[in-house]
Amino acid sequence: MTARITVIGAGAWGTALAMTACANGHQVTLWTHRPEQAAQMAASRVNPRLAGIVLPSELAFSDEMSCAAGSDAVIVAVPSYAMAATAEALAPHVGGGTILISATKGIEKDTGRRMSQILAQATGAPTAVLSGPSYADEVSRGKDTGIVAACADRAVAEAVQQLMMNEHFRVYTSPDTVGVELAAALKNIIALCAGVCDGLGCGDDTRALLMTRGLAETARLGMALGARRETFAGLAGMGDLIVTCTSLTSRNHRAGILIGQGHGVTQALTEIGAVVEGYYATASAVQLAAAAKVEMPITQAAWQVLYAGAKPQAVITLLMQRRGKAEAEQAAWAR
Repeated sequence: MTARITVIGAGAWGTALAMTACANGHQVTLWTHRPEQAAQMAASRVNPRLAGIVLPSELAFSDEMSCAAGSDAVIVAVPSYAMAATAEALAPHVGGGTILISATKGIEKDTGRRMSQILAQATGAPTAVLSGPSYADEVSRGKDTGIVAACADRAVAEAVQQLMMNEHFRVYTSPDTVGVELAAALKNIIALCAGVCDGLGCGDDTRALLMTRGLAETARLGMALGARRETFAGLAGMGDLIVTCTSLTSRNHRAGILIGQGHGVTQALTEIGAVVEGYYATASAVQLAAAAKVEMPITQAAWQVLYAGAKPQAVITLLMQRRGKAEAEQAAWAR
């Protein structure tokens, strides 16, 4: 069934999702807050964020938030720092039958709110989350991709699945919105750390150690906040962690490499030229972990480097010298 879908946010990811929705035969409008960008994309059928990709002829563009009125679904793909303002601007245009879909990975600074919470609180609309190992360039080129649609309401999750799934974009469902969103946001921290290790010249063994223990502490925080452990072993957890920690397509990974090579944090973030969500997620995760009384040594070490000026090699040395412990927190030894 053809649906009317509005995508809020004309970055690479929002554009790739708009293209996927178009490929599924939906009527799609892509919103940007910049009038000149809307006009440029409409005329050229190109988004500079997706080099070499021709946008579908049926994709419409707008710089008016009112374009979302009457939509069956609204996908929000803006940077996490802009989510609250975007949700407030969107709220007057969301009708009773509209499903909101958060495609943003992050945690709100200071409040610790997840992106779906921000959307739901501002609009009152049913809200799902779309997340997983998915680079905009690959999705826009039709590379086979798997992702998760999460919502506590099964009908909403399945509606998102039906809207977005096709032969190249496989969508699974999950009831664990908390786990999917936290996994998505917190893996950016670990990816940034993986980049730092690469920049320092650490080996594959180091990366494997970092990814494994990073996933363990991410799951530990997630479970303390109501997530399901199995979510962190799935696409939104392990899947997304693998791709962001091993691919140079990841902005977080690339920023980490620059920091590991000796660039200042501000310089590295500027040089990437786009939002590095792991930087913001680190501050939020430290706050959440403190409130939940959850130990997150890797995340805390990242905070020391990003916000307190600590030297990367020094914090790695401290991590390696922590007291010995069992790998599983509740290890059961056979007698």
